[in-house]
Amino acid sequence: MTVTATTDSATGTRPLRREIGPDVVRAVALIGVVVMNYHGYLLLRGAPTEADTVAARLFDPFAGPLSTRFAATFVLVAGVSVTLLTRSAAGDTAAMSSMRWRLVRRGIVLYVAGIALDTAWPGTILPFYGAMFAVAGLVVTWRSRWILAAGTAAALAAAGISWWRYQQALDGQTNTWWDASGFSTAKGMLLDVTVNGTHPLLPWLAFFCTGIVVGRLLRRPGLGVALIAVGFTLFGVATLVADTVRGGDTGSGLASELASDNPFDRGLMYTTSALGTSLVAFAAISLLAEQFATSRAVDVLRSAGQMTLTLYVLHALVFNLVVDWLDWVRPTGLDTALLFALGYWVVALGAARMWLRHHRRGPLETVYRRLTA
Repeated sequence: MTVTATTDSATGTRPLRREIGPDVVRAVALIGVVVMNYHGYLLLRGAPTEADTVAARLFDPFAGPLSTRFAATFVLVAGVSVTLLTRSAAGDTAAMSSMRWRLVRRGIVLYVAGIALDTAWPGTILPFYGAMFAVAGLVVTWRSRWILAAGTAAALAAAGISWWRYQQALDGQTNTWWDASGFSTAKGMLLDVTVNGTHPLLPWLAFFCTGIVVGRLLRRPGLGVALIAVGFTLFGVATLVADTVRGGDTGSGLASELASDNPFDRGLMYTTSALGTSLVAFAAISLLAEQFATSRAVDVLRSAGQMTLTLYVLHALVFNLVVDWLDWVRPTGLDTALLFALGYWVVALGAARMWLRHHRRGPLETVYRRLTA
């Protein structure tokens, strides 16, 4: 795959090669995340329910076909980034040990920063993102088969917990211990980051672990085509199984619950389907980015992809400013959300490109790296 030269952020001297594909995929995924977030948060602010149209179903941020899929792709690219960060230490035990602790530090900083951001942007992905990086410090040296096994175990565990809790509800039982969430108690923090939050480790580690393995294969010939084939297969099988089970379920609804492709049910079919679409998106966008590597559009997206932490936090602050404080944008429907997101990205893409003309990395990226070097 096409790469460009850059400099190691920790030492400022060791040469690294930066992949074009992951940066562009990261930017495109974040664009989608912002679109879905703006629509979802405007709905939570009182936007009227849309008429049952194709557009309304497509952009439904809670149960639509695009719900959380951009975020899943973003997490998959995070896994790829872990491999790219640590590849220079491969074969060097001392250097890899240092890299592992750096991942843990990055995870802790992201987790703490995410808790702070959650006060202004409830449900932010940053604490979960931080937890995944901390986990990466443990698994990054494992063989690929064991990393994939860990991701599979996370998906199965999430589905098993979902089944158990649904079965309890059918039996009229309640277990309030499992309902704890949020960051006000230790139990709430633990359950939030593992099972109850917006992007919990179970099952989101499946996307992250897959990304780590994909990162190890980036330079394999024909990888893009293979990922697209695997992705479509996963998506097709998950969709077929879910539709078949739902169509044949005439009993309690337990079978339909197990086969649910709703992202907040944490079912196995959702995880499999979302992983499939993430692999297709990663491969297809990467191939296009490499094909048109010298184009202005790719250059702009690459710049945004190198500043996603800054742009992610900024999109939350901009929303609160213009919606909650200044009352410039009112929750009036999908059209408002799409125009709002478009306006944000027109400014953000240009600003990111201009910033990186004069600075090595984004402002929050700079602070983040200094804190975790």
